[in-house]
Amino acid sequence: MTVDEFKASVEAADQPDSELNDVLKALWYDAKGDWEKAHELCQSAGSREGDWVHAYLHRVEGDLPNASYWYSRANQSRFEGSLSEEWESIVAALLNR
Repeated sequence: MTVDEFKASVEAADQPDSELNDVLKALWYDAKGDWEKAHELCQSAGSREGDWVHAYLHRVEGDLPNASYWYSRANQSRFEGSLSEEWESIVAALLNR
């Protein structure tokens, strides 16, 4: 799946593709405006990728100290661009793994 296909699925579907992992599903739900579902999925992922999305979600929430903690756990630097740019960057990275 490409980033454009992922974005299109957010616009067109009521549920994420069942073949996506939970971390990508978290980003999908975030794009749909369901922060709680996104947070639940990434928090239960138990992976660096999940920690990365967890960091992003706390940045979305405006809780930068908590976001910094999760970026550190994910071994990622805090993104300095917009939230939408970060979302797309994470989606692209995870789709290419």
